[in-house]
Amino acid sequence: MKRITGILCLAAAFLFPSSLFSADITLSQGKGKIDVKIDGKLFTRYTYEGVPKPALYPIRWIDGTGMTRRYPMEAALPGESNDHGHHRSLFWGHRHVKGGKDGGEHDFWGENSNSGKQVAVKVTVDKNGVIHAQNKWVSKAGETIATDSRLIRFSANKAGRMIDYAITIHASHGEIILMDDKDAGMGIRVPDSMCVTPHGSAKLKLKAEGYMLNSEGVEGAALWGKAAKWVDYSGRAGDQLLGVAIFDHPDNPRHPTTWHARAYGLCAANIFGKRHFERLKDSNAGNYKLKNGQSLTFKYRFYWHAGKGDAKKIEAAYRRWVAPDSK
Repeated sequence: MKRITGILCLAAAFLFPSSLFSADITLSQGKGKIDVKIDGKLFTRYTYEGVPKPALYPIRWIDGTGMTRRYPMEAALPGESNDHGHHRSLFWGHRHVKGGKDGGEHDFWGENSNSGKQVAVKVTVDKNGVIHAQNKWVSKAGETIATDSRLIRFSANKAGRMIDYAITIHASHGEIILMDDKDAGMGIRVPDSMCVTPHGSAKLKLKAEGYMLNSEGVEGAALWGKAAKWVDYSGRAGDQLLGVAIFDHPDNPRHPTTWHARAYGLCAANIFGKRHFERLKDSNAGNYKLKNGQSLTFKYRFYWHAGKGDAKKIEAAYRRWVAPDSK
């Protein structure tokens, strides 16, 4: 087991001043997983073996309260939802990727008998406590369609906990098209109790309190498909109100991103879903083509905080991330 311990500071690539961080963050790498602890207590675990795609689960608040849905990483408890088994806590995916020898379409979002898998090739932790992960996107037939590389960093202060997640998609095995689809991008599934409207059986059995807000002032289910710099999803978690804001970096393609943000708990930053989000007739409107050898990078921050989302506070946190030296 590889163990990295220390007081972590984010590198300049993620544009957040290191002076704000004082938590002791420890990363311990075991077989197919990396445990991330803050001040000796588990914050999250990066699981990259035994799953169809890498995922961060659980994600815990300072007192241990779970901040993402249990299912499918664990069995749902009575009254909890068990829909959308491919919503693995915190993950990246894409429903329709065109490529390979036959130029066909391949699913790296779903997890059914026809779906492909994101398979770990190499996962390491550097001396600064940053996860470096390389994955190949393997089709149902066993062909590698594309690859990706990821950098995942962790930080905390008294106000909240943060994960910076960068993913670079490589057209390493020929041209690919990341096709127009609402089911794509950087996603998170919050607990049922935090949902604006819980899904399925949880809707009937669970009392929920949830709120959604974006950087443009749109609230609730109405922000689905809208473009915004950030989205905040907050609600009841245990006996308190907690929330998570997802930040889209200005350097990302098609910034500000559109959001596949659902009242039942899914929130995904997705630049590809133009056909659905804008009600367009052109089914290829959101396509993004990468020629052989090209790559595409996205950077996001997940910021967990106490209380209902406050637009001014979240915007300030966003600005500290993207422009730490601005006045």
